[in-house]
Amino acid sequence: MSVTAWTQPWSCDTSDHAIGVLLLHGFTGSPNSMIPWGQALAAAGMGVRVPLLPGHGTRWQDMNATTWHDWYACAEAALEELARDYGTVFVMGLSMGGALTLRLAQEHARTIAGVVLVNAAVHSERPDRFLLPVLQHVVSGFPGISNDIAKPDVDEGAYGKLPLKATASMMQMWKLVKSDIAKVCCPVLLFRSTQDHVVEASNATWIAEHVGSSDVELVELSRSFHVATLDYDADVITEMSLAFVRRIAR
Repeated sequence: MSVTAWTQPWSCDTSDHAIGVLLLHGFTGSPNSMIPWGQALAAAGMGVRVPLLPGHGTRWQDMNATTWHDWYACAEAALEELARDYGTVFVMGLSMGGALTLRLAQEHARTIAGVVLVNAAVHSERPDRFLLPVLQHVVSGFPGISNDIAKPDVDEGAYGKLPLKATASMMQMWKLVKSDIAKVCCPVLLFRSTQDHVVEASNATWIAEHVGSSDVELVELSRSFHVATLDYDADVITEMSLAFVRRIAR
């Protein structure tokens, strides 16, 4: 299945190759949710990679043919490319992209200088989560979780349905990320929207309390919903992530 034009991966390189940043989109989402952030980082002189994770950017059924291992392998390949070309590397993720970011930080501690998480997900409080092991074999998808954005007329380029087999795989990744959370020892900047209709507030709180890093900051975003990277607080995310990168890189 071909990738739609507006969900294409995006990248930008710099001549000095000093700082590289990997941006990871969320579950059922696309690079569209991360590109404006990436463009702002690139304008500040950083090399940027915004990959399209496998199964995304085409049709929601394609996600059910992928697992978290496929998404992680894509993210890891992009990280390794950045690490070859840039002296200092950061990883930043939205929602499920935040879980991938944490997993990368657990397995590539010597490579990653710091991580930034926006409404990162490592668990769910939905009551139907307990039925998922059975439901995934009976129902292909549920109603989607896309475009939870307070700002009008903004589209993140996500699927309108939630693929259940892929969801079950994501939950397997969550368990692994949580079991190894103390291995995240690099500086962590966390953003949490106070009105998030997709990821519960307990996710950010749990991450902040359990990572192994002593350099952790949790910032609340009062004007944005889940896809805060495209919402009213996008500038706050950009400005604070830039300050974070510059502080750590210095």
